[in-house]
Amino acid sequence: MAHLSASEYAEWPANPLDAARAAFAWLTAGDHPVALDGRLFDHVPKREIPVDELRDLLLQRDCPRRVWDQVWTHVITRARDEGGTWTIVAVGLALPMLTPMASRLTGRYANDPSDIHAEVLRGFLDALQTVDLGKGRITIRLRWAAYRAGHRALIAALDGPTPKAPGFFSVEPKPPSGHPDLVLARAVEVGVLTQTEATVISATRLDDCLLHEWAWDHEIEFWAAYKMRKRAERRLAAWLTESVDGSAEGDPTGEQATSRTSPSAASDTPSRSQKVAKKVDGAVSNEPPNSGLQGCG
Repeated sequence: MAHLSASEYAEWPANPLDAARAAFAWLTAGDHPVALDGRLFDHVPKREIPVDELRDLLLQRDCPRRVWDQVWTHVITRARDEGGTWTIVAVGLALPMLTPMASRLTGRYANDPSDIHAEVLRGFLDALQTVDLGKGRITIRLRWAAYRAGHRALIAALDGPTPKAPGFFSVEPKPPSGHPDLVLARAVEVGVLTQTEATVISATRLDDCLLHEWAWDHEIEFWAAYKMRKRAERRLAAWLTESVDGSAEGDPTGEQATSRTSPSAASDTPSRSQKVAKKVDGAVSNEPPNSGLQGCG
């Protein structure tokens, strides 16, 4: 395996996912790349396979999903037992799903995305130690752990004060201006959505997760997840419509999406948001789901 020179250490990428990509590249450079025995897995050549070649084989459309589980079980077991090299191998195999995920999470984020990318990576590394290898569909569960960590970091960053150069001063948080993730967070805060409802909307509408995958990962029946999302979206739409109607500025999120619930406003009287949620839920709770494949995603 090749070794880094002093000048190459100095040029190491600052972004954690770029650094992981560079580390993985070093494992496969030179005359003796890190490799796995292809005889351990189905559908791959029965020889020593460098881990970057194995990654490319897994990405082919005709690669069965069971092969992913076989490879991940082997690599995660070695990462847990040996750490070091095999942890980097695991990250390298996951980069084709971690990189676009991190890019989507930070696509509308104006500040340095490195911290959020680091949280995506941390969520993945934590899952390496905890994911149940006996349940199958390991790739999906690793992906969700990484996404949840990155999503939490994004919401925290958007909800916090914006640093103001050149010192460590801060200014008021920027208005969300319709940022979908922050709107969902506000909806949870004021009681229009539950955290689970916000999560399913974010994952299946803003990200590229299919509803049946989300339901499987959260151990919820598909139709229960479908109906939960549909009711939640009706409530969210009604809340946003009332917010826009009540806002002089006409911001797409409405006034309630940009302000916190003050302690002085708390009382036994249901809030406007709670009234909207109750009214909309009552109107659709008995509505059967649409049939057909187009309604399943």
